[in-house]
Amino acid sequence: MARYPRYRDVSYSFGPGALSPAIKILIVVNVVVFLVSLVVPTLVLQLGLSPRSVFGQLTIYQLVTYMFLHGDVGHILFNMLALWMFGTELERTWGTRFFTKYYFVTGVGAGVITLLWALSPLPYAESINYSVVIGASGAIYGVLLAYAMYFPNRPILLFLLFPVPAKYAVMIFGAIAFIFSLGAGGAGVAHTAHLGGIIVGYVYLKSLRGGGPLQELKYRWLRWKLGRARSRFDVYSGGRNRRDGDDDWKSDWKKHIH
Repeated sequence: MARYPRYRDVSYSFGPGALSPAIKILIVVNVVVFLVSLVVPTLVLQLGLSPRSVFGQLTIYQLVTYMFLHGDVGHILFNMLALWMFGTELERTWGTRFFTKYYFVTGVGAGVITLLWALSPLPYAESINYSVVIGASGAIYGVLLAYAMYFPNRPILLFLLFPVPAKYAVMIFGAIAFIFSLGAGGAGVAHTAHLGGIIVGYVYLKSLRGGGPLQELKYRWLRWKLGRARSRFDVYSGGRNRRDGDDDWKSDWKKHIH
């Protein structure tokens, strides 16, 4: 006889479940820093990513500290919610150590992309140079990219309305970030950092999988290094052979490559 479950046996859940270790620590640190910045507003100017400050005063530490600052409650709420929803399953898949490394690689990488954009002749580069970038969005977009690569067909509610496979949702997010970074809109939002997080995350993961531009650069560098090593260790060895009927000695060198 077939047994059908009762309605009370059916359960529903929102999100990926309990916080994983790295996600928990990141959320706690972000919330604490946000609360401190409300009491000490100058903290944002000191620890936010300012291209002028980095280039002029070498405040390199801002590439890390800017990730833990947020402008308002909505800003930190959205970022931490996205970190929990998409980062938890990645941490369970990768492990805490690799997830933490990836989070900081994409966050710092997004900051580097922002600095390079500020130096370039690209649109709105000058305004970026005079701005202060804050927020974990660069790393969050890197997490979104990784989620789409590992779970491409998982549905994501785009704009909380339309279910779209993760791979297409991230493409849309990336296109929006690119268009807005060129000055089409989105004033007050660091779209260059969003775009940077996606780019850095993609390059980093593709390189680890045995492909991508970093792997190609590594291959070319190894070939160049091997060529230099060969030229450096080309040696000539041999000895003196006496001619028949002649008192002179002649060196007969033979080439050996090691």
